[in-house]
Amino acid sequence: MAQQQVSSAFLGAILVAKKLITKEDLMRALSEQFGIPAADLKTSYIDMELGLKFPSSLLLNHQCFPLFEEGNSVTFAIVNPLDAVSISKIEEAATPAQVKFVLIDADDIKEVLKKFRMFHISQNVKRLLNKDKEKNEQAG
Repeated sequence: MAQQQVSSAFLGAILVAKKLITKEDLMRALSEQFGIPAADLKTSYIDMELGLKFPSSLLLNHQCFPLFEEGNSVTFAIVNPLDAVSISKIEEAATPAQVKFVLIDADDIKEVLKKFRMFHISQNVKRLLNKDKEKNEQAG
C-alpha cells in the first residue's frame, strides 16, 4: 500500500511486478470484481480493419481497441473499467452501436496498439501511392 501511494500505480500492477500474483490472477480478480469478462489477446484474432472505423486518437489516448462487431454491438478491449471518461468517449464514437467491454492486460493493449499504428501507417502509405499512381495515369 505504501508503494502504491508513492508510485500512484494500481495495486494489482504492483503485486504483479513483485511477483506476488500472476497477470492471469489479476485479470481473473478484476473480471470478477467488475463483472466484465477478461480476454487474452495473445490467442485472439485482431481485426485491424475494424480499428480504422474509429478515430486513432480515441484508441491511442484511451488505451482501447475494438475487437469485433456483432449485429448492432461492438466489443472493445479496455484496461481500466473505472475510467469513466474513456468509456464515455468510446460509447460516443461507437454510436449508434451498443458497446460491450472486455478487460485486457495493459501490456496486451500496448502491443495491439503498436501493431495498429503500423497497420494504420501502411494503409495511409498505400492510399497515397494509389493517389499518386492515378495522378500519373491521368497526366500521362
